[in-house]
Amino acid sequence: MDITSSEIASIVKKVISEMNGENSTGQTEEIPIGISNRHIHLTKEDMETLFGKGYELTPLKDLSQPGQYACKETLTLIGPSMRAIEGVRVLGPLRKNSQIEISVTDSFVLKLKPPVRESGDTKGSAPVTIIGPKGIVNLNEGCIIANRHIHMSPSDAEKFGVKDGDYVTVNAFSGTKKTKWYDVQIRVSDKFRLEMHIDTDDANATGLKNGSTVTIAED
Repeated sequence: MDITSSEIASIVKKVISEMNGENSTGQTEEIPIGISNRHIHLTKEDMETLFGKGYELTPLKDLSQPGQYACKETLTLIGPSMRAIEGVRVLGPLRKNSQIEISVTDSFVLKLKPPVRESGDTKGSAPVTIIGPKGIVNLNEGCIIANRHIHMSPSDAEKFGVKDGDYVTVNAFSGTKKTKWYDVQIRVSDKFRLEMHIDTDDANATGLKNGSTVTIAED
């Protein structure tokens, strides 16, 4: 069957739309980027082991996601390589389980094999040692490489036509090295603000910075 000129034009338009991350109305919905450096989440028990009984974390600055903040406190990580990564920032508030998020590059330094996981999914993840000013915590599991994910509110999810737990393809075209990211997880909560989180390896590979934007590719 021959393809008409109008059909060809429609196909070309769809391809260009996908490349530009346009939605069905032809409007490009941009999502800001937030770059996550290596960091540590702690339980109250582990915090007190590392900093002393009765210690309280000192908020330094608010993060982009409501209720989350960087703390003044930093710690040292050590893995099987016995090479330390110092000055790893603690983030608040405290959690039910301690968790360390690092990049692939960090894992080479520490000689660890952390899985790529959603934040909070630490079962069976890599062990790591945390050294603080008052003590040491040896985690049998808890070190991960965070998966690429997009935080959004329920209204954002409705606008983008997605739901919590969905996976999408993202066009990362605003950096110096254009790329596509597949299997980016959607995380929806009324406590979230629209933002895609990537780690420093992804940012360095694409030339993206905090505040750069990406778009969700059409199916």
